[in-house]
Amino acid sequence: MSAEKFIKNKTVLITLVSACAIVIISLGIRQTFGMFYFDFSTDLGITLSQFGFALGLQMLLWGVFGPWFGVITDKYGGHIAVSIGFVFYLAGILLLYSQYNTGLYFVTAIGVLIGVALGATAISIPVSVVAKHFPESNRTLAMGIVTASGSFGYFISPVFVRYSLVENGWENTLLIFAAFIFIGLILAFFLTTPKNVAGGKINDNQTAIEALTEAFNNKSFIYLTLGFFVCGWHITLVATHIPVYISDRGLPEWCTVTILSMIGLFNIFGTLTSGYLAQKFSKKIILSIIYLARGLVIAIFIFLPPSPIIAIFFGMAFGFLWLSTVPPTMGLVGFIFGTKYIGLLYGIVFLSHQIGSFFGAYLGGVFHDLYGSYDYAWYISIALSVFAGLIHLPITEKQVARLQTV
Repeated sequence: MSAEKFIKNKTVLITLVSACAIVIISLGIRQTFGMFYFDFSTDLGITLSQFGFALGLQMLLWGVFGPWFGVITDKYGGHIAVSIGFVFYLAGILLLYSQYNTGLYFVTAIGVLIGVALGATAISIPVSVVAKHFPESNRTLAMGIVTASGSFGYFISPVFVRYSLVENGWENTLLIFAAFIFIGLILAFFLTTPKNVAGGKINDNQTAIEALTEAFNNKSFIYLTLGFFVCGWHITLVATHIPVYISDRGLPEWCTVTILSMIGLFNIFGTLTSGYLAQKFSKKIILSIIYLARGLVIAIFIFLPPSPIIAIFFGMAFGFLWLSTVPPTMGLVGFIFGTKYIGLLYGIVFLSHQIGSFFGAYLGGVFHDLYGSYDYAWYISIALSVFAGLIHLPITEKQVARLQTV
């Protein structure tokens, strides 16, 4: 595949680069909220259960508003959806910085406003816009590139935030976040959503309601949606609670930063590998392998004696599997149903992901407050890995009849 065929024109290139930068900013900031917990606990009186609930609500609203921003994207363009999202993001960060940042205000800032913002600025909308520019032959790889760019944000943000928290304090760190979010707001207007989506036969007369009805009558869509719940549980449990878990296990604080950074670094390789392999092999088999591998990595992490070496291994291995589920999942949605309503349909699948994220963040904190450890949260994570590994197997990788007609 030549570069000329992959990047068809300047518009595609600008859209791809802008989407990559947007997810670096959005996901890079979101990934580090767990590192603020000890400061929020000391200065704002936030308990672990409250913190877990706020971040869980953030994840849930991210998922709830994802389909709505998908509708805006499919109808009016991704630049409109993402710019609205960054306005919410900026409002949430500034409220968290202000004197109105405790109790309900805290939940409103980090849970509600930022949760709504992520529905537009995080992976689903930028990736869906990029997907519309590429045909089936290289669409999954293009989506993998955008997803991997978010991993770069995951990689650099923990190191930067740790340095900034020590040198500048958490308030000034939030102001730096605000500056990056403003840059993201500008970049949003460089996202171009094509009027004629690339690849496959498109039924231009299909409505959004008809697209939803078609999807929910398809068992493969249901299986895919159920499986993505598990992905959300896994990554939000880790991103939210790994700082406290590392402290509980008596490991040095640098292990937290290392784990989060290794997740970001190896996620780059994982998503690119997943995106490439999903073009060559069965997407559902790739997803089953990823989820089963996650369960194995978690088991090694929690059952072996704690050590920095095991912590680093976990960051590397889990990072490789972190967002590697996204390219084959979105690839399946686009292949089975076409790309006209991919923003909406992937938004529905992603809502399931975020429901899992809510329970992972919230119940992790509840279990720790009740029992003094995360053991039950980890046990559930392993069981869910097995469930997800099996639920993808019945998926039929076949286009709906509408796309097969001539």
